[in-house]
Amino acid sequence: MKIYFASDQHFGAPSPELSFPREQKFVQWLDIIKKDADAIFLLGDLFDFWFEYQTVVPKGFVRVLGKLAEIRDAGIPIYFFVGNHDLWMSDYFQKELNIPVYHDNQEFTFNGKTFLIGHGDGKGPGDMGYKRMKKVFTNPFSKWLFRWLHPDIGVKLAQYLSVKNKLISGAEDVKYLGEDNEWLVQYCKRKLATKHYDFFVFGHRHLPLEIELTKETKYINLGDWIGYFTYGVFNGTDFDLKKFEP
Repeated sequence: MKIYFASDQHFGAPSPELSFPREQKFVQWLDIIKKDADAIFLLGDLFDFWFEYQTVVPKGFVRVLGKLAEIRDAGIPIYFFVGNHDLWMSDYFQKELNIPVYHDNQEFTFNGKTFLIGHGDGKGPGDMGYKRMKKVFTNPFSKWLFRWLHPDIGVKLAQYLSVKNKLISGAEDVKYLGEDNEWLVQYCKRKLATKHYDFFVFGHRHLPLEIELTKETKYINLGDWIGYFTYGVFNGTDFDLKKFEP
């Protein structure tokens, strides 16, 4: 069994031209893992901005979308979780690529091992400012208002604001804060108090992390495809973080 996990590619940032080499690298990774993948999980922020108008999606990313379509057409399951940069994703992936899209954490069981999987934004204590902002952005009325902007205006404005977001460039995001200050770690511990999981797998943090919460449970953060180029792989028994080096 080989199940692959990746997160936080942020394609399109800081510009399409500078993002393109990372996109090529990610497509190369997909081309390699398709040979033995039983499933692929993409845990959000694949794009630095994404919005689906009724008849329009953002320009670009043809190689990534084409490779995902090829893999899915070959019968390999792909699961997509929206992140905080592509939270306005709707049904485009489902209709065009036959890839289910999840807007919150989901439980999966593979080979007797239980997983809780998600992007990770807005979980755990703290970060109240972002949690309030997310409620505004995901409100149907907010999406309805944005939809009235012409795509040439709306997409450019959103891409500019998205690149300015500290999650793509903040120095604090590459520092491990310790278990007591890592919100996702605290979130996982609270979940463990009510139910057993073997693995918690999240993105969002941009920092590759493997933390043993108990002797039977591990928390994994997948890192990103901006500076680390890391991914996770579950072989049916163990979960490992690896770095992609073509």
